[in-house]
Formats: sequence, structure tokens, C-alpha cells
Amino acid sequence: MKIKEIEIYAIRLPLIDPFIISYHTYDDMPSLIVKLTTEDGFIGYGEAVADEHVTGETWESTYAMLKNTLAPALIGENPMEFERLHEKMDKAVYQAPAAKAALDIACYDVVGKKLGVPVYQLLGGRYHEKFPVTHVLSIGTPESMAKEAEKRMKEGYTSFKMKVGTEVPSDVQRIQAVREKVGNGIAIRVDVNQGWKNSANTISAMRQLEHIGLDWLEQPVMADDFNGMVEVKAKTSTPLMMDEGLRGIRDMRELIEKQAAHKVNIKLMKCGGIYPAMKLAHMAEMAGLECQIGSMVESSIGSAAGFHVAFSKKAFTSVELTGPLKFSKDVGNLRYDVPFIKLNERPGLGIDVDENMLKELTEFSVKVMK
Repeated sequence: MKIKEIEIYAIRLPLIDPFIISYHTYDDMPSLIVKLTTEDGFIGYGEAVADEHVTGETWESTYAMLKNTLAPALIGENPMEFERLHEKMDKAVYQAPAAKAALDIACYDVVGKKLGVPVYQLLGGRYHEKFPVTHVLSIGTPESMAKEAEKRMKEGYTSFKMKVGTEVPSDVQRIQAVREKVGNGIAIRVDVNQGWKNSANTISAMRQLEHIGLDWLEQPVMADDFNGMVEVKAKTSTPLMMDEGLRGIRDMRELIEKQAAHKVNIKLMKCGGIYPAMKLAHMAEMAGLECQIGSMVESSIGSAAGFHVAFSKKAFTSVELTGPLKFSKDVGNLRYDVPFIKLNERPGLGIDVDENMLKELTEFSVKVMK
């Protein structure tokens, strides 16, 4: 089986409501969809959602990287040879994980379809039967976030991820308001997205929040501040999760050496796809770290890929892949049984891609061939 052609679609996914986090407000979600076709007619889909604040990649630069460098490098290659494909991409360009993830995911999808098995069967088989779906609360007033949490709780959600990261006093009010509204039986995870900057601000915030009973606190300090994470971890009883600071193998090694977190948020767009994500999960498991598969707010394609990784490994104890629930239009049909997600047993990623919707959402595209 050889890769014959790769089509790249630059799309914008419309959000039902703006998505607000500490460093950006998204009115829609720019994404790149890859359609990979083999010589024997099998088709696989992949996705890249770049985040310039995390990996330095933009929508436009990732499109150029795929078009000019990475896609041409894979034409004529066997999509089953994941180790060699990643070696070839790594030799072609340093980093660029979201671009590599798009091609990695498309290869897994097409190989699963060729062999007639779901992607998770290529990763060691299915371990989890289902995961609870966590609702993500984007930054708003304490009152609006509490009201949204109450509404979603009535819909069946049992856990919330709160986006904060503005000023410590207002963030503390937001977290207190949501806890007061939902009660103590609901899980609350707080994601600061680096917004508290340093360990001093974080420790000040946590002194006011210890009694709240948070599931965990995610990336309160700047991404590269491993020592800051170590200090926060030593001075709070709330479990600490690293996100933006963990991209690839080097970051995981430093995190383990310094014992800088209790948990890690692995994202396909940060590490380069399914194959590298499995390597990170193995490293975390050896170090006794719990893992989460997180999201850059991808469509059904990227979200399904993340779920296949999570469902195949015992080390993954939570998932936060809610992109498709936030879009008014999507290119795929990943199904959520809120408040749970269960994967089907169809080959590849197990989703259908609506080609008409893909064309409707496309701003520009290109086909790469020999």
C-alpha cells in the first residue's frame, strides 16, 4: 500500500458561542483537514489545529508546511510504517507537531480501513468502554459561568473544566461561584492556561481555593517554568497537571526528572499525532503519572483520533475532547452520548466525513501528488 495523493483543506469551523481562554478569544476555529488517498483507493482523513501560543504554528504556516514540505515527503510511502514515516517527517523539519499530527492521523485512519479494524486495535486494543464527557466553561463573569454550569449539570454533566487565567482575585471569584452553584458532588478542574504567570501568584490563589476541593489545577505558570510547577506542587495539596509545558519526549523527560506534576495533558497537536502520543503515555505510565487526552478544539476527525488513543491505554483516566459539541457545523459525525462518549467498532477513526460540508467550510485547498 502506497500513498498516492494528499489533499489539504484550510477550513474555519463555526462555533456556537465564542471560546474564551486566558490568551485568546476564538469566534471560529481555524483547522486544516488532510485527505490521504492510497494507490489501491483507500482514503484516510487527518486534522491539524495549530496554536501559535503553544507550538508556534499558525493556520497559515501549517498549511504551507504540509503543502511544501511534509505532504510531498510522504507521497509514495507506505502509511503502515509509522516509525519510519515519523523519522522521515522529523528529518524534513524540526517540530511542527500539528502539521505532522494531521498526516499521522490520516495514516492511522487509512490503515484501519485497509485492515478492517478500528484505530484502537492498532494501539493494543480497547481498554476503556466509555469515558465521562467533561463540559468546558470558557471565561466569563462569575455569575455567567455559574449559570452555565447549573444548566449543564441539569443536562447530565458530572464534571466541569473551568477556563480562568485573568487576574487572581476575579478567577478566585469565578471558581467559588461555580462550586457554590453545583455543590460538592460535581468534579471541577481548573485550567489557567499559564494565566497566573508564576508560582507566587499561583500559591496566593490556591491558599484561597484549598477548601473548594478541585480535582486538579492545570498549567497555572508559564509553559517552560518547570521549577515554578515544582514549587506550586510542594505548597498545595491540589493535584497539579501540566499541559502547555508538555509537548514532546524532552519535556516529558524533564517533567519526570523534576517531578513537576502529578498528571499530564497529552494532545496530539502538541506532540505530533497518535504515534508520538502513545510514546508519551508509555513514559508517563513508567513514572506513575496519570494521563489525560486533551484538545485544541478539533473537529470530529481530530477528536476521534484522540479518543482512540485514550480508549486503548489504562494510563488515560480522563478525556477532554469536546470540540464537536461546540461547533454549529462539523465535517464529521463523531457521536457523543452525553454525559459519556463511547467509540463504535467501525474501521479507522470510525467516522464519516461530509465532503459537501468540507467544501462549504473550505477557504483554500491544494492537492499534492508525485
